[in-house]
Amino acid sequence: MSSDGLLKALNDSQRYLDIVHKPQLGKSEAEWLVETTVDNFAKYYNSGFIEYRKSVAEAGDFASVEWTGRGATFRDVVGKEYIDCLGGFGLFNLGWAHPKVIGAVQAQLQKSPLPTQELLDPLRGMLAHLLAEITPGDIQYSFFVASGTEAVEGAMKIAKLYTRKSGFIAAVRGFHGKTAGSLSLTGKSVFRRPAMPLHNNIYHVPFGDADAVEQQLRIAREVGNDIAAVVMEPIQGEAGAIVPPDDFWPRLRQLCDEYEVLLIADEVQTGLGRTGKLWGVEHWDVAPDIITSAKALGGGVMPVGAFMATPKIWSVFNSNPFIHTSTTGGNPLACAAAIAAINVTLEENLVEQAAEKGEYFMQQLRGIAARHPDIYTDITGKGLLIGQHFVNDDIGYEIASGLFKRGVLISGTLNNSRVIRVEPPLVMTRNEIDTVLNRLEDTIQCLHSSVSGPGAELALGPLPPSTEDHVVA
Repeated sequence: MSSDGLLKALNDSQRYLDIVHKPQLGKSEAEWLVETTVDNFAKYYNSGFIEYRKSVAEAGDFASVEWTGRGATFRDVVGKEYIDCLGGFGLFNLGWAHPKVIGAVQAQLQKSPLPTQELLDPLRGMLAHLLAEITPGDIQYSFFVASGTEAVEGAMKIAKLYTRKSGFIAAVRGFHGKTAGSLSLTGKSVFRRPAMPLHNNIYHVPFGDADAVEQQLRIAREVGNDIAAVVMEPIQGEAGAIVPPDDFWPRLRQLCDEYEVLLIADEVQTGLGRTGKLWGVEHWDVAPDIITSAKALGGGVMPVGAFMATPKIWSVFNSNPFIHTSTTGGNPLACAAAIAAINVTLEENLVEQAAEKGEYFMQQLRGIAARHPDIYTDITGKGLLIGQHFVNDDIGYEIASGLFKRGVLISGTLNNSRVIRVEPPLVMTRNEIDTVLNRLEDTIQCLHSSVSGPGAELALGPLPPSTEDHVVA
């Protein structure tokens, strides 16, 4: 750092602020922003993202830089419009920039953006009250953080404090986050291996296999491995929208009671209506002991997460309220957004919309898959958390890339590279769904044409299972 460097930072920051304040850009400004964004990512953030996001590059120049959006559509800096079928991996349940959420945050911003840390801030209490009203079973207390992985970390901590045990059972291909504790639960070696050793006394079982959970609990009891909790997603998101057998969650509840361990539902991706129920576990009428939430909780406007539990479990926090704290978690702006998000979800019947639209979307996708068995192996999911399973990785990439070129944003899943997710805003219209389906059909037809033409190399039909851990965007 030098005086010249500081002067340059002052000038650059002012130019960046000028861009922030502009509602739209001219052509030359847009071109400058594209070039600057690519350069900044390559030199100062992570150059790997440029290669990883290759499915959203056009003509190899990585020209797609997002700018603004409303509802289920957004535009890049050069003005091209896209239908959002990814929804920020679950952030945009309410769509882009829902006016009621924006209005709540703007109003709170004029009063107090952050808390004193000493007085009682009212919005934190309001949000905790609302969550107690809408969560299943006896869930009553909440702690607020800024992300899903923090919510899982908090859930693990309170489970350990309450049970005075240290072990956890999670699922293969489950995804719970990438900080040290949550990463120990995540069931994919490509993320876990580089950071090992992680939290010990962690056991993974096949998702949906209640017998395997019971076996682990029985063995743990016999050999003295103390298990604090079983942690599962109601429906596995990053594994490809995998729905467990209908008896899985009821049996988890029964087994956890029998073996005196807690049941944690990781609803970071499934919560707040995504699957056609307000909470994913409601598909099976199960009340967990602890629930995590994030992503959609901020209404697509502010980052906020929460872990929630019953009064009996929360008692370990009440005796020492400073045993788990966060300076910015649950700040007034985040809480204002979450309060508005809950209000909008209920007022606009978004849970019911997700169920109805998801049923229609999946029915149409299954029809497409049946017509193209050389490309598809399955369609899975509930509500608007849907997985398109392809016969190999390359086809998944070609579908995602082809849709993007046709103005549809869609992406893969982190724990299953042959699956492309469909996770749009719950406010997506039927016309927008039909447009996506038409563009998907067109993409598939072009894919067939390309592989049947001279010199075609892309393989259709099943390939042997991959022996490498990798991710396709």
